[in-house]
Amino acid sequence: MTKWTKDRIIADAHENNVHFIRLMFTDIRGTIKNVEIPLTQLEKALENNMTFDGSSIEGFVRIEESDMYLIPDYDSWMIFNWDVPSDGGRIACLICDVDTTRREPFLGDPRGNLRRVLDKMEDLGFSSFNLGPEPEFFLLKLDEDGRPTMDLNDDGGYFDFAPTDLGENCRRDIVLELERLDFEIEASHHEVAPGQHEIDWKYNDAIRACDKIQLFKLIVKTVARRHNLYATFMPKPIYGESGSGMHFNVSLFDKDGKNAFYDESTPDQLSKNAHYFIGGLIKHASAYTAICNPLVNSYKRLVEGYEAPVYIAWSERNRSPLIRIPSSRGNSTRVELRSVDPSANPYLALAVILQAGLDGIENKIEPPMPIDRNIYTMTPEERMAEGVFDLPSSLSEAIAEFEASPIMRDALGPHISGNFIAEKTMEFESYKKQVTQWELNKYLMMY
Repeated sequence: MTKWTKDRIIADAHENNVHFIRLMFTDIRGTIKNVEIPLTQLEKALENNMTFDGSSIEGFVRIEESDMYLIPDYDSWMIFNWDVPSDGGRIACLICDVDTTRREPFLGDPRGNLRRVLDKMEDLGFSSFNLGPEPEFFLLKLDEDGRPTMDLNDDGGYFDFAPTDLGENCRRDIVLELERLDFEIEASHHEVAPGQHEIDWKYNDAIRACDKIQLFKLIVKTVARRHNLYATFMPKPIYGESGSGMHFNVSLFDKDGKNAFYDESTPDQLSKNAHYFIGGLIKHASAYTAICNPLVNSYKRLVEGYEAPVYIAWSERNRSPLIRIPSSRGNSTRVELRSVDPSANPYLALAVILQAGLDGIENKIEPPMPIDRNIYTMTPEERMAEGVFDLPSSLSEAIAEFEASPIMRDALGPHISGNFIAEKTMEFESYKKQVTQWELNKYLMMY
């Protein structure tokens, strides 16, 4: 991997006819924002002297504290494979952290907040935390005005191919675009629902993995438009079909670079740290659900019958619990958290997941016994006897669980936690006031 310096970036920009640079960052809601600058301002940006109005960004700062600095991460430099339409020049990007006017890390920056939790991880004797995500999305047709419709692009199912899978060419173009940006693609395929797709790539360290999730969403939406399609990462856009998840495969490494979840001497080849990490994930599951599933719509996905997890449990083989342990061992030993959906802010989601797992390690929290049978077929009494509890069933319930957890609030810090709770509470209150089509269909003629 190229180690970028200021001089190398400037030279690369000139050599590749770059005319504009997007200085990108992510707000609390997980939306990518950017300040676009011409090439003439690149050196200023690389010297950390580019400011923007933070009061215009949801959940950032008040208007009297508005000026903020964008701090480019040199190693995020990349040039997109499309030109400026007017002159044929190219567009590049740098992913940025956010600083205050005092030149201190802004506590409301999700990327910077994840760094803070990673520092705690290092204080506990670990060197890195890796993430391999599995994001899913739907491809919808556009109308004559370029607006998304609810017409799916195909009627395909799991692992189908053309002519049933009509998204195949679009998916291939997405893969090609991602590979040009140094994504190491491992698989791409049609998912369970009609019009639903998944593309997986090789794991990265925590910060870079989250950066790539954000870039992935941008590329998927951009390429889909070229095919006259709209890509949505909404968790459950279609009633009666499986929703879109973004399983998080995570692994922790010690100071010697060894996988801290692997121990060949145990029957399941999982270390004590792996079990404690799982214990932390189980204990705090209800509290971090609001962050990993942040929309009203997220809870339309977390229901029985559509492959999404509903119950707080773990297993090595079973795909119905919240946590699964894939069969790979050695350096590939990992924990798969199956509840996360693609609407989540990846930096915030990974911060709460890591914090939960580290709490398990610090306090030696033993997980309950694994559940190796289909939880969906168990009676409520059987689940109770096994200590299997439900995930929150609504955004309101999840917010309450998050607010009641000092450890999860600490994972995001008071600025992000406070703004998140306030915004999501307002979102749910707005939802409660709506009269839905379901209610009209059900009750209008009955009463």
